[in-house]
Amino acid sequence: MKTSVSWQQDVHFSAETGSGFNVEIDGNQEAGPRPMELILAGLGGCTSYDVVNILKKSRQDVVSCIAHVDADRADTVPSVFTEIRVHFVVSGRKIKESVVARAVKLSAEEYCSASLMLERGGVNIVHSYEVVEVE
Repeated sequence: MKTSVSWQQDVHFSAETGSGFNVEIDGNQEAGPRPMELILAGLGGCTSYDVVNILKKSRQDVVSCIAHVDADRADTVPSVFTEIRVHFVVSGRKIKESVVARAVKLSAEEYCSASLMLERGGVNIVHSYEVVEVE
């Protein structure tokens, strides 16, 4: 896996991923997200991927899965994440809460590389979920 990041100006950078996508990164949030926001987005994407796949394999009729990710950072430099909260809102038809709980737990404890890497680095990650019935 590769990515190259090139400085554009001030605190604006362009990243090109090994899969050919471009992402603008900007510390001032004028041309793109800040670098630490991308870490949260990566975590949210990684764990959501797991949760949705587990739910689909469990034959749950998922219509929507949103991971709301928010974090606290240290007050001193380096301003690392100290706690990250991931809250899933899973919507669907006759979704079993026990299956959602299992999917979230499996992602957090076994499958999500981003989550496991951050936790091993000392970040406390708290997972929660809610199930919304839709017609």
